[in-house]
Amino acid sequence: MPTSVTYTAVLDVRCSTAEHLARLLRSHRTEIGTRRGRRALGCFKQAMLILCWFIDGTRLSQLARDNALSTSTAYRYLHEGLTVLAAGAPDLATALQRAKAAGLTHLNLDGTVIPTDRVAAPGPNGADLWWSGKHKHHGGNVQVISAPDGWPIWVSPVRPGREHDTTCARHHGLVDALNRLADQLGTLTLVDLGYENTGDGFRHPVKKPAGGELTEAQQTFNRVIRGIHGMCERANALLKTTFKALRRVSLDPSRITQIAAAALVLLQLEYDRTI
Repeated sequence: MPTSVTYTAVLDVRCSTAEHLARLLRSHRTEIGTRRGRRALGCFKQAMLILCWFIDGTRLSQLARDNALSTSTAYRYLHEGLTVLAAGAPDLATALQRAKAAGLTHLNLDGTVIPTDRVAAPGPNGADLWWSGKHKHHGGNVQVISAPDGWPIWVSPVRPGREHDTTCARHHGLVDALNRLADQLGTLTLVDLGYENTGDGFRHPVKKPAGGELTEAQQTFNRVIRGIHGMCERANALLKTTFKALRRVSLDPSRITQIAAAALVLLQLEYDRTI
């Protein structure tokens, strides 16, 4: 069986990223008063366990065996890592302040549904809370704000997969915040038709009228908007292709909040970029 040390040679991750996570874990242990020698794994090995789960999607039962841990201890180590990583993710105000300082020409906003194995959670009117009718699978909705080139700068807490993007955006205060940004600096947010009627600070394609056709000018406008906004797909792709843990979550769906925030922090560490 490979050990956690062996994993460092096969993980596509910078050593500095693993060391940064190890320092965060050490600071956390000091904060909660963990005494030396009371943990089964040192901070660096715990960091590698977390990164193996994040990047390669290695099952925790396998990681527990590889590191001579109980499965419950492996889960505890993972959740501890999620907590310390997610704490470093920017909140909405910080992300928008960085966007202002960078003078970005515009922002992109898009929602992504993270698939989850957890089911059978009743919602309003008896509907399945985590079932996405659009995607035809269970999952959690995460809103992602990205820079013009598709670099993710902020991820939202998770909302049930049954909720539409506009509903999620309003719940997180995105609609008000991004409209204020447009009023103050003229920085518009490009979105798709899932965000209709969200305000003057948003630009989305023109919807084809029932029984009618779009004018040539409207068709041209749509091509331009979709072409520029298409870069937002890079943000979701960067998160999901870099971290297998985001392709399907087997933990409680509410954990997607921490997983997405932690993934953003790891991505920013790997590329040494926040905006």
